Amino acid sequence: MLIKVIVALFVLLVSSPVLAQVPAATTYTKGARDQFDYIQGLVMKSAEKVGEELYSFKPTPEVRSLAGVIGHIADGNNLLCGLAAGKLDIAAVMKDLPAVQVHEKKTSRADLVAALKESSSFCQSVFDGLTDASGQQTVTMFGQQQVPKLLVLTLATSHAWEHYGNLVTYMRLKGIVPPSSER
Repeated sequence: MLIKVIVALFVLLVSSPVLAQVPAATTYTKGARDQFDYIQGLVMKSAEKVGEELYSFKPTPEVRSLAGVIGHIADGNNLLCGLAAGKLDIAAVMKDLPAVQVHEKKTSRADLVAALKESSSFCQSVFDGLTDASGQQTVTMFGQQQVPKLLVLTLATSHAWEHYGNLVTYMRLKGIVPPSSER
């Protein structure tokens, strides 16, 4: 009798909707995508939180304005994700780098928020097209190196984190709490 009860409980547990909701093991690609989405969310919240009047703010004359940092992140997304997708030829990019630096010169909050959304969406579509196996396929990167596609996408994440640090500093200098510090 005890064995029948144990078997019945086991069958109930295995067929339980709770177990059906347990996510599958995280893949490298999904983990990388989650990190990309997280930092892009922080950058987007920053871009939307800061008023238009602060977009021209520069802590010192030698550095990018807040608008320039946001545009630079969007340009970096487009460049790195374009390389990972095989849509950009690195040799051509290096010959005409200003051609891929189109958002860094923008100053309008609306234009920059739109550029950031578009570039983030583009990167997400590249992630969507990858598996762990296809993420290991290589593309030509700077210096003619062969780099796995997934690594190129993680560089987009690293790039956004680096410049989110700039945005945090700019916001703190203006008394604004950055999104990552909000409770």
